[in-house]
Order: sequence, then C-alpha cells, then structure tokens
Amino acid sequence: MGTPEFPDLGRHCSVGDCHQIDFLPFTCDRCEHVFCLQHRSYTSHKCPVANNKDVTVVICPLCAKGVRLNPNEDANITWEAHVNTDCDPSNYQRVTKKKKCPVPRCKEALTFSNTIRCKDCSNEHCLKHRFGPDHMCPGPRKLEPTFPFANMLRRSQKVEPRANSSSSSCSWWSSSLLNAASSFRSSAEAGMQKLSIATSEVVQKAKDGITPSSSSGDLVEQCVQCPARFSTVGALIEHAEKSHGNSSQPSRGRVTIDACPKCSKGFQDPVLLVEHVEREHGGTSRA
Repeated sequence: MGTPEFPDLGRHCSVGDCHQIDFLPFTCDRCEHVFCLQHRSYTSHKCPVANNKDVTVVICPLCAKGVRLNPNEDANITWEAHVNTDCDPSNYQRVTKKKKCPVPRCKEALTFSNTIRCKDCSNEHCLKHRFGPDHMCPGPRKLEPTFPFANMLRRSQKVEPRANSSSSSCSWWSSSLLNAASSFRSSAEAGMQKLSIATSEVVQKAKDGITPSSSSGDLVEQCVQCPARFSTVGALIEHAEKSHGNSSQPSRGRVTIDACPKCSKGFQDPVLLVEHVEREHGGTSRA
C-alpha cells in the first residue's frame, strides 16, 4: 500500500464488502473507523454508536425553556424532573410575547439585530420602517416657549375655534412683537437723548473753564496775596486786578517774588503768575 516515496499513503475502507483503498479517507468521530467517500456517513456504514453524542432539546410548552434529553435516560423521567424543579409558567409570557414593530399592519418582531431607534420620535422600529416617512414620524418634540406672552397665547388658542386659531394667533403674536419692538425703540431713543444732553453740558462746562469740582460749590483758586478763594481762574484774575493792582508794582528798594505752588517758578507780577498757572497747569493752582 502506498508508494516508495509515501509508504503510508491511502487507507482501506472498514466496510467488509467494500474494502476500497482511499487516498483521502474519512475517520468516523463515533466509532473511529476509517471509511471511504461512499461509506463516510453514519447510516451508510451503520455506525453502532451513532446516537451516543446526539443532543436533543425539547421546548417545554409550560415555561418555554429548553429541556435536554439524556440518551441514557428515559425521556419521561427527564421531563418529570424538569417539571418538578425548573419549570416556571410565568416565563412563558416573557419569552413568547416578543416586541413588534409599531407600524400598522407590520408583524416584524423586534430583535437585537433588526431594531432601530428613531432619533426624532425615540421609538423602536424594524429595518423596513427605520426612516421617518416610512413610520410616519411626527418629528422631534417641540420645546414649549418661554416668552412672557405664552400664557396669553395659550388662552387665546383655547377660546377661539380651531378653524381660526392659526390665523388669529399669528396676527396676535405679530402685533405683540411690534408693540414690544416699538416700546424698546422709544426707551432706547430716550436714553440716547439724555446721554447726548449730559455730554453737551459737560463739554460746555469744559469750554467755559468750569471743572466738575467747581460745580459743586468748592473754591479751588486762592489769591497769592490774600486768603481770598475763588471758583474760577477768571474770578481770581478780576480780584487781583481790582484789589492788588497798585500793590503789584514793587516798592522802592523792595522786590516781591511770588512762586508758583506747583513748579516753584517765581513771578514779580501776580497776574503773570495766574496766567502761568492757567496756561501751564490746567487752570488750577492746587498743589
């Protein structure tokens, strides 16, 4: 049997009437004998132990569970053992009552592999009706409005009939929006007008040389020759010309020097000192 190069090539069939040499033999997994292609099945070579490894499962009609039958045991004994120990009739409804597609006239059972949840309506459907138009999807849930006229809008929709509810609600809503927009615009215009008036007043006071501190009644300008104080530089100059006009001339043999309180620059004439303060230090002599 075989060739000089392959001495173990080929086996004879175990069936006595056949005994054919086969170079690709089959080994039975039950009796472990070698057979040819024609006698490889259990029935063709009449395998004596063909049923030893068979697995038979019977579905219980009471609990819908699978009951495995033992080949070395009577089926009635196995059945009685299951009924007395594992049988639970309440499990029958959970197993047999499968979830189906909610589309009318669709009897497709929803399982793990053919169930699709719609993103808009959050309902489960079969693969055939997974798209919105196929299962008449109502669309995503609309959020309830939070604007202040929501209660009035709902009341108006309840009172008015359905035929005129859409047109009346639209007209009421548009009028409400127009009123709110007009009131907001009027308030904004009033605020802008007040702001422009205040700005113009501040600019005018700045042009006149009146500082914000002087408007409150504070006297910030002081005469360098007397304790008199004034609110503006112009009043100080007028006071210096009227009250100290003659004393501004230096007496014979005596020179009076007035120093600037900010830069300590000396002036013989107090009028020149005041003009210096107004020109170089913003119109105030406060140190």
